[in-house]
Amino acid sequence: MSAIRETVERVLARVNDIGRDGPGWTRPSFSDLESRAHDVIRDEAAALGLEISTDAAGNLFARMAGADRSAPALHVGSHLDTVGQGGAYDGQAGVAAGLALVAALRDEDITPPADIVVTVTRAEESVWFPASYLGSRGATGRLARADLEVRRSDTGETLAAHMAAQGLDPEAAIQAPPRAPATFVEVHIEQGPVLDEAGESHAIVSGVRGGLRYRNAQIHGVWAHSGGAPRDSRADAVFAFADLVQALDADWAEVLEGGEDLAVTFGRVDAAGPLHAMAKVPGQLEFCLDLRSEDNAVLDRMDAVLKARIAAIEAARPGIRFELGAQSRSQPMQLSPRLGDWLEAGAASLGAAPRRMLSGGGHDAAAFAAAGWESVMIFVRNWDGSHCPEEGMDPADLVRAVETLKAAVLSGAAPAPQAGEAEAP
Repeated sequence: MSAIRETVERVLARVNDIGRDGPGWTRPSFSDLESRAHDVIRDEAAALGLEISTDAAGNLFARMAGADRSAPALHVGSHLDTVGQGGAYDGQAGVAAGLALVAALRDEDITPPADIVVTVTRAEESVWFPASYLGSRGATGRLARADLEVRRSDTGETLAAHMAAQGLDPEAAIQAPPRAPATFVEVHIEQGPVLDEAGESHAIVSGVRGGLRYRNAQIHGVWAHSGGAPRDSRADAVFAFADLVQALDADWAEVLEGGEDLAVTFGRVDAAGPLHAMAKVPGQLEFCLDLRSEDNAVLDRMDAVLKARIAAIEAARPGIRFELGAQSRSQPMQLSPRLGDWLEAGAASLGAAPRRMLSGGGHDAAAFAAAGWESVMIFVRNWDGSHCPEEGMDPADLVRAVETLKAAVLSGAAPAPQAGEAEAP
């Protein structure tokens, strides 16, 4: 227990020395700050005597030899990039958990049944680039040329340029052969209040919601004088937006009442540019829309509902025109029930019974599952929200999650993928 606690606290402190800019932390994907955080983990892994490698996409792997080196390895980890002004635990807690697991096994002179690989992915937070799971898809040989051409949202620089600036080879990343499926466990703070309200330290995640996003939607209206333009002649972009928000809120409630899963978020609303003023009818508004569900059919249906609502608003308000822009999407993903059972048995040996729950946020575990890996998550209790400086986590809860994982490892090798070849040692 002491090795786990000491490692967790030290690693979190070292990583969080990087990217502190005001109340929160900002380590953009494929930036010098993200690379410096990877260097911290490389240093910690070297101190544990692990075999360290980096793939063409910049993902870091630190391997502890197991008893059967031909068996599929158990990968444990997460990411170190953040959203702008993010918190102290999203991503880095999972990386600290992987190192803490290895440190505990080293401390007790235990050889695991199979190799354990602390896995640190790049670019999980798609806030910087409009594509999901760039690092973990690179780790599984699933990056495409189109991914290299996506542009960073704030600077317009391509992903390829960012990768090259970090000493990586973008062409090699998209040509890398897929890794043979292995096993991946991601420890992560919960991004909601369920565990905190229930007074539970950690849980096993059964699936990850998919997302359908319009990142750069616009409403075009007609600029006019606020005192001179009559109501029936206005094309007010803000009122049109309000119509859409109210309509989708009602549609969301209807979906939930029908027993289906859905979350609707207007994450950014901008009607405060230099053209806007107190005495002007707003002629333009920009927004982003994030729809999430565990069911692709629900996402498809809501996309159709969205477009029908927009058509109705445009008809009711002459002069209003919506442009949704490009759509980006991540697929809902069921995580491994067999790995969930394995973790549950480990927890039971410690007298614990963590619940199973759905993840509302996207995570690298979903990308590994999509590539045919046995993949699962452990959620750790969090309060005061997520993707914000106020993220809260008691390190003792993270220690309990690592203890559950350690107990599972000691019970025997993690369930391996049922199809395909084992990962090469």
